[in-house]
Amino acid sequence: MRRNAVLFVAISVLSGLGGSAMALVAGIWVLDLTGSTGLAALAGLCVYAPVLAGPWLGGLLDRAPRRPFVIAVHLALAATLLSLLAVRGPGETWLIFAVSVAYGVSYVLIDAGETALLPAALPPARLADVNGWRSSAQEGMKLVAPLAGAGLYAWRGGHPVAVLSAAVPLLVAVLYGALRLPATGVDAAPVDDPAPARPSGPRAGLAVLLRRRAVRVPVALAAVSIAMSGFTTAALYAVVIEELALPSTFLGVLASAQGAGSVLAGLVVGRLVRHWGASAVGVAGAVLFAAGCLARCLPWWPATVAASVVVGVGLPWALVAAVTAVQTHTPPALLGRVAGTANTAMFGPITLAIPLGAAAVHAGGRPPLVVAAVACLAAALVAVVGRRPLGRPVARLRPRAGS
Repeated sequence: MRRNAVLFVAISVLSGLGGSAMALVAGIWVLDLTGSTGLAALAGLCVYAPVLAGPWLGGLLDRAPRRPFVIAVHLALAATLLSLLAVRGPGETWLIFAVSVAYGVSYVLIDAGETALLPAALPPARLADVNGWRSSAQEGMKLVAPLAGAGLYAWRGGHPVAVLSAAVPLLVAVLYGALRLPATGVDAAPVDDPAPARPSGPRAGLAVLLRRRAVRVPVALAAVSIAMSGFTTAALYAVVIEELALPSTFLGVLASAQGAGSVLAGLVVGRLVRHWGASAVGVAGAVLFAAGCLARCLPWWPATVAASVVVGVGLPWALVAAVTAVQTHTPPALLGRVAGTANTAMFGPITLAIPLGAAAVHAGGRPPLVVAAVACLAAALVAVVGRRPLGRPVARLRPRAGS
């Protein structure tokens, strides 16, 4: 099983390298071709929009052999990325948008596929650890890959970046083929649970999320925390530039501090989930994110840097706790649908939270940060109170024999 753990971490490293590089370069490429910042931002939206179709896309994994399906998605992604070699001028800008949408669809399928394959490839006690290591690997690549991709684009243009990004899924497909999986039940199409009256299709994933508190609570905490991270994006810009009077380049320092916190968080979160449970770690992650938001309100730049580290710890804790809960408490036949639905629940709200945060920042940089902190603390409080019974049930009196 150690071999499988190493392979999954290597897959995360490669995926983070290719995905992070291309995500940034796509926007820069569109900006250079059209001169429009709005169209450049639209390229990023195209990547995130398919997460809203997570319940339906995840269902595909429950109807096909999972490992061959995930390998096929990687091979198709490589071919799609190579189509960017046809981009020669503004007339082919539409191709960048189409590839961005394809990238987004592949993200949803691959993420749900990994979530479904991990429980078959690893013992339950190792899931949280490997999820944490994968998170550290992905966050580490986010610190390196965008800079490398932008540098390669500035040197040779978009075509070499497209070729490099296409090579990554090919290598990942090879690593998936090297996994040692059980002889049955993984490379064959999953069989539905025969339980009566169980919802079918995308509703099955939603039913598991709503019915099982062990899954519902961590996913809800992650959803609130991730949404609030998008809601506070514009607020952080305002705090740095307007209220702290620092140059915009200081945002790079904060991004690095948050990335460092995320790398460290991934290394320890597995042990915390094993000892505390996914719900407790999700609560801790939401509280840490709230604390980071409040610390960003302080008029002192070192506090802002420290707050970014705290935020960098809180978000991965909430996310890894949610993913591990899905893997641990979901029937194998439903893992694709539940994972896809959970991804939609966790990442879908951010598409609305970002523009709302951009509007809210007109009231100043600090009010949105306070709102985000209150939302996360409220979610954590509801999760904690919901675990405790409000009172002891009153035992029914039974008549004594002979009375």
